[in-house]
Amino acid sequence: MMGHTHALSGAAAWLLLAPALTALPALGGPAADLAPMVAGVLSPGELIAGTLVCAGAAMLPDLDHPHATIAQTFGPVTWVLSKVVNWVSGGHRHATHSLAFAVAAGFGAYFLADRYPVGRDIVVILMIGLAVRAIGIGIPGKTVVSALVNIAITAGAFILLQSRGVDYLWLGLAVAIGCLAHVVGDCLTERGCPVLWPLQHRWLLPWKIGIKTGRAFEVKILGPVLSVVVIGLFAARLIPVAT
Repeated sequence: MMGHTHALSGAAAWLLLAPALTALPALGGPAADLAPMVAGVLSPGELIAGTLVCAGAAMLPDLDHPHATIAQTFGPVTWVLSKVVNWVSGGHRHATHSLAFAVAAGFGAYFLADRYPVGRDIVVILMIGLAVRAIGIGIPGKTVVSALVNIAITAGAFILLQSRGVDYLWLGLAVAIGCLAHVVGDCLTERGCPVLWPLQHRWLLPWKIGIKTGRAFEVKILGPVLSVVVIGLFAARLIPVAT
């Protein structure tokens, strides 16, 4: 699937699942410690931060593709990172497009959030940057300028979230959910994904019926539908907090 479709699916997944997930004991700590809650509803800062992080994490598996637009998010930095991920994972749609990667990425993000604030901030900044790039912010053909624009927007968003006192102990959940949303999305395409990597069998959902990436169905139907879903879910989550 295309980048913006993955990002929208990640945002929708977070908005749909986060309130229920943060009500449960999470990775060694009570849910009450994860985020400010009002009658079981995420605060506006948590809602926005989680949506951005999960949307960016839904792009994370495609860092195994150095020629993808997402690899140009922060210019040479993400391009080099993409080359490394591509080499380590065995190429595009291999290790990073699996359940194992989603779980590892989630636990890694949780560990950083719990132990190393600098590492946590790097992950959050990267996820926000990936989300911003996925929605198409940039100048076609101007890689460096686009990267600078992305850096400026990402920095502004991160500073704003920090000013809201957002606590990122839920970071691992958001990253894992985003990665899983990506895998599920690519399982809907004709190529499928090796969900149980290192087993090489590719899963396709629904069986033997694949969506062609970038074709009319994704661009004219799936993308717009996901946009409406994200807007609707965001409004549904935000209004109760505001009132």
